[in-house]
Amino acid sequence: MKNKTKVLNYLKQYSVIVLGCVIFSLGTSLFLDAHDIAPGGVTGIAIIINHLIGLALGREIQITGILIIVINVPMFILGIIFLGKQFVIPSVFATVLSSLLMLLWSNTVLPYMPDMGGDTLLMSALIGGAMFGVGLGLIFRMDATTGGTDILVKILRKKFRYLRTGVISMAVDMIIVAGSAAAFQNFILACYTVLAIVVYVVLFDWFLYGGNTAKLVYVITTAEHAEVMCERILNELDAGATLIDANGAYTKLSKKALAEKEPETENAAAEKQPYDRQIIMCAIKGFLYPRLHDAVKETDPNAFMIVSSAKEIYGEGYRNHNDDEL
Repeated sequence: MKNKTKVLNYLKQYSVIVLGCVIFSLGTSLFLDAHDIAPGGVTGIAIIINHLIGLALGREIQITGILIIVINVPMFILGIIFLGKQFVIPSVFATVLSSLLMLLWSNTVLPYMPDMGGDTLLMSALIGGAMFGVGLGLIFRMDATTGGTDILVKILRKKFRYLRTGVISMAVDMIIVAGSAAAFQNFILACYTVLAIVVYVVLFDWFLYGGNTAKLVYVITTAEHAEVMCERILNELDAGATLIDANGAYTKLSKKALAEKEPETENAAAEKQPYDRQIIMCAIKGFLYPRLHDAVKETDPNAFMIVSSAKEIYGEGYRNHNDDEL
């Protein structure tokens, strides 16, 4: 049974990696590389070097995929040292596959790409950046990378755990953008490159963390209403909730003032001052929140409700505590 589960996990991991590589390589080859938009990372470095080699030879060439593999060799050595073989194996697979796919798309699909008109650079930055971010996000979720600076990002993420992966990646990429601007000597192109990176980082972070985010809701109500609300949350929304006993500050202070006017034994005072409120704490997926709000509104229109965003959640229905930090 364990072996079967292990095989299924591997199949799931590598299936998602393949899908990510296809999306990532299409976005890079057909939209970014084809229009000299270097999106950062080793891919961006390879595009810059590919351009410089083409200038030296006096003709356009498409060897970005080969350059990515060559540049990645020292990066993977660092990955083995700092992250271990278990991390490097799927990363090598993703890097080689995406690089080969880039060569394939460049020589088969790119020559037949339709002209996008006057907004070619804008469309390429938006579409290419989006596909780059989505593909890379899927690959990262399966605990792999496309090599290169992604490995450096993973290493830095282990060191600086309070920083999000997309933020570290953007900082590294901006350095490469500066090199891109110098290599292509085109400020407008550099601006479109920045646009592509912003799009890619937003989508990359959404794919990486989006499935683990939710709304954190606190509902302060009476014990009677809290029981009804919890039943609706459990039965109608199939979600969990936690009940917390509470006292309203105003009510408690009022009772305290009354007790001072009418002295009584400590036990009797305690019996007359039970918890008069209950707090329902619930972490719920965004698409279920409107139904939760309706349940609260219909059950107790006077309930006090606090809603905030939960960036990372661990536990049943969300991430496991033993999962690697992304």
